Amino acid sequence: MAVILNVVGENTLNHLRALLVLLSAPFFTAACSLAVLIGRGVLRIPVVKIQAVPHFWGRMITTWSGVRVRVEGLERLDRSKPYIFVANHQSQFDIFVLDGFLDIDFRWLAKKELFRVPLFGWAMLLAGSIPVDRSHGRQAIKSLDEAAKRIAAGASVVIFPEGTRSPDGKLQPFKAGGMQLAIKSGVELVPLAITGTHQVLPKGKILIRPGRVVIRVGTPVDSRDYGSKEKQALAELLHDRVAFLMRKDESRSEAQDS
Repeated sequence: MAVILNVVGENTLNHLRALLVLLSAPFFTAACSLAVLIGRGVLRIPVVKIQAVPHFWGRMITTWSGVRVRVEGLERLDRSKPYIFVANHQSQFDIFVLDGFLDIDFRWLAKKELFRVPLFGWAMLLAGSIPVDRSHGRQAIKSLDEAAKRIAAGASVVIFPEGTRSPDGKLQPFKAGGMQLAIKSGVELVPLAITGTHQVLPKGKILIRPGRVVIRVGTPVDSRDYGSKEKQALAELLHDRVAFLMRKDESRSEAQDS
């Protein structure tokens, strides 16, 4: 009976915490967005230094949610070089853990419609996030070329080549558009596996559950070895690398349970 009461009590506390995070996160996000607007627009703080705000935003929401994060493999990277991080997308919570715990100076590559959102979208733009036109035609090609130039000039970015969040946490096929961006910019691609966020916040849910998340960084892949006609092969290679990194975490979990 005591065990049952403890479980019920813990579930109640987790539910209350999730509600508090759900209610407070929009206000905290607005405050952080305002801090970026003032920092960049008024105080003229450099883009690199203003990244402390989204880092703080992601870390605090993750901590309030009762989620613990472990990052592995950062030693594989040369911090003086730009990269395109190719990540799986299990959950909306991926944004928080990457902003809060991926200890690399990076920018988000996001659809241009997000930058029209009052306050938040403006803050994204001033913080250095890169808009991309996801339609077809000249504007889409132009936005891709501009993004490639920004990356080649030294801006690392994170992309989710699955295109959307996984409905079940399993890795979906990769689209080749992001690979074209890497080929145009000539920078290395880094496979990035995120595990645990699907359990924390599955697609379609709004209440966050406490849990553990692992971000695993793989070995960089040189995009200069591939041409435009080989972008699908490059997408499949990165897909397999991310899948391998995800399986490593699953194997570890099974070993701990046995």
